[in-house]
Amino acid sequence: MEKMEQTKSTNTSQASQTQSGRWKLLLVIAVCAAPMLASYFTYFVIKPGAATNYGTLLDPRLYPMPSLNTQDLQGKPLGLDAYKGKWLMVQVDSLACDAQCQKKLLDMRQLRTAQGKEMDRIERVWLITDSADTQLIDQRLMAGIEGTRLLKVDAARLQTWLPVESDSAIRDHIYLIDPLGNLMMRYPKNADANKIKKDLSKLLKASAIG
Repeated sequence: MEKMEQTKSTNTSQASQTQSGRWKLLLVIAVCAAPMLASYFTYFVIKPGAATNYGTLLDPRLYPMPSLNTQDLQGKPLGLDAYKGKWLMVQVDSLACDAQCQKKLLDMRQLRTAQGKEMDRIERVWLITDSADTQLIDQRLMAGIEGTRLLKVDAARLQTWLPVESDSAIRDHIYLIDPLGNLMMRYPKNADANKIKKDLSKLLKASAIG
């Protein structure tokens, strides 16, 4: 009888430890998943701006980030994941950077500055799609967009990732990537910077990540 009671006590202890272990595992999973859940709740339930958000919300499940093999201007590998934890405003263009390209770059600088104390949560990225000599970049433009991250990328890799509006091209848009690395918003061709500013302000206010 005593042996049976000891066995029963041992089984009860093991069951208790197993149950405790399961709760700890669930707690760890919950803590790890919380930022992503909060992010999706913000985008798809709260929907910043509700029906009045200016940018087009994208379902990140449809646009997983591919391996872009991006490089810095010195040819060293540097991926977008280097800026995880920040909101990324991204534009795509060649080094020639015509007037439309320059306007987007300058708009992104002003949009970041306009966020005031929240501006450090945002990074600006210019994905460069050609291999032209970087010395050809207009130095006046470079001075005006100081702080923008310049990365070289294979244009073909972007075609399968970044969605476009009808009658437009990738270079026409500004894209927004969340701090978890999810592509989640696209702005239209010749976008109104003031309307983008309102979207960004609402996103930063509603989200605790980044």
